[in-house]
Amino acid sequence: MIPFPDAAETTARETPPAARQVQVLAQLRELRAEVQAEGAGILAGWETRIRRSGFRERALNLAHYIVLRRRELRPLQEELMLLGLSSMGRLEGRVLPSLDAVTAALAAIVRDPHPEPFPPATEMIQGRELTRINAEIALGPAAGPRRVRLMVTLPLEVADSATLAAELLDSGADLVRINCAHGEPELWLAMIGNVRRAAREAQRDVRILMDLAGPKCRTSAVRVAKGHKRLRVGDELLLLKSGFAPAEQFPAQAQCTLPSVFESLGCGAPVWLDEGRVGGSVTAVLEEGALVQVETAPPRGLRLKPDKGLNFPGTDLGVPALTEKDLADLDFVAREADLVGYSFVQDAADIARLQDELDARVGAVRAQRIGIVAKIETARAVRNLPEIIVQGAGRQPFAVMIARGDLGVEIGFARLAEIQEEILWLCEAAHVPVIWATGVLHGLIKDGQASRGEMTDAAMSARAECVMLNKGPHVVEALRCLDGLFVRMGEHLEKKTPRLRALKSW
Repeated sequence: MIPFPDAAETTARETPPAARQVQVLAQLRELRAEVQAEGAGILAGWETRIRRSGFRERALNLAHYIVLRRRELRPLQEELMLLGLSSMGRLEGRVLPSLDAVTAALAAIVRDPHPEPFPPATEMIQGRELTRINAEIALGPAAGPRRVRLMVTLPLEVADSATLAAELLDSGADLVRINCAHGEPELWLAMIGNVRRAAREAQRDVRILMDLAGPKCRTSAVRVAKGHKRLRVGDELLLLKSGFAPAEQFPAQAQCTLPSVFESLGCGAPVWLDEGRVGGSVTAVLEEGALVQVETAPPRGLRLKPDKGLNFPGTDLGVPALTEKDLADLDFVAREADLVGYSFVQDAADIARLQDELDARVGAVRAQRIGIVAKIETARAVRNLPEIIVQGAGRQPFAVMIARGDLGVEIGFARLAEIQEEILWLCEAAHVPVIWATGVLHGLIKDGQASRGEMTDAAMSARAECVMLNKGPHVVEALRCLDGLFVRMGEHLEKKTPRLRALKSW
């Protein structure tokens, strides 16, 4: 690709404007040719995974976007902006048409003797329409004027209350989620029945997502010596495969629900507890388990309790994404659910395994109508996201969930905002809907009062196709809050494109 100096170097060289514009045009043409050629090569490697009609074109645009974003484009963006042209900052859903439009406009400006034709308007809006269509296929329609759907995690009480199910839908829920980590098929069937009944009465298409528990690693039984109930910086925590060690030697102990993780843990490996509230590193690998030195904790410490999440960033735990419990639950899920949530997906092979399991239970035709929601929770899943998307969306309705709780712990909270943006961009390039999850309006749901930060976070979630709320005593208020917020935000923003409606604040 033609090396391109930044704007400051351009000024220093005092290149005549007309000559500079010709250079920019040459670079655009070469960039376009490279994107097309390299993108075709990436698509060729994906062909065997693409069985679904219409996805090949979307996969090709994804390939083009990957090629484009491997390049440093900021100097070129600056040059295009100075010419009053698109700086290509919103081309995710239409890579080649956007390059063609900018090239054609610049060719007209410099009066090139062989200008490119402008792409048809249909090509420029096709990406946006494909994302909208695929979101509706996978997730169902949004209520009212909203573009963003609301998903709510069902409390177990819905099994006994058709009224509660109706209230959740009336408050704005477009989809519902059942967490398979809690309850059993008899209870889930009652929950589904009440939701389906409420949806029929409201004359709405409400999809049901059943979220497989996955190989979630948690504390099970804990034992703490007197005076050591809270973990503080400098303390030691013994993580155990089973049983307990002598209390006088190890004052704080917790058994781990996935004993196999100790086969991969080594000294220096980072360990996080309770969604990142306590962090440390392994200082010794023992026969009983692993000794962790606490390096990060709240000022008052954290009480050690059972059933708290454990994360081991950077450690390959060597456990399958589908557990024995998941496979047993899948017998019910494949029959009753519209979508299956897949926890701790790591790569395309994990998606293929779930697809094969669905085929085995309900047949290929029915299985290809069941949507898959891949929960992105680890750095490895982020690295493999293009292949995960192609494997999933190449066969059936597909969506990506940004599971920000575990993802933030795994990659570090400092990088979460950056990575969730990249996930949104990549999914838009493939015209795949995104579910923004974990912690949305947590304060409002739990305590009836949202913080300023939570409201800002909720407003930013409007760039996704769906936002998930967890259950809690004030979830109805949270649904109503988001319902109104997303209507207002939709007047200002569509994905990351500002919409310039008339402002009347001053």
